[in-house]
Amino acid sequence: MTMQAEEIEKLLKDSFPGAKIKIDDLAGDGNHYAATIIAKEFKGLNRVKQHQLVYTALKGKMDGSQGELHALALTTKVMEN
Repeated sequence: MTMQAEEIEKLLKDSFPGAKIKIDDLAGDGNHYAATIIAKEFKGLNRVKQHQLVYTALKGKMDGSQGELHALALTTKVMEN
């Protein structure tokens, strides 16, 4: 099962309103994506905590072999005012 970039972006926007989000399909197969998320919600958090917030926002879509999303390369940054 695959996911569309638009679906990933919607899940992330729901959790990070106002964030700048860019999704790239790396292999053209709907399974390997790169995401850049610039959000104020990341302020004060280390990179691991930022990524954990992103995985939570994806609502289990990356969970194990049954997940719809196989690989997601993450870049997270704090949105400055």
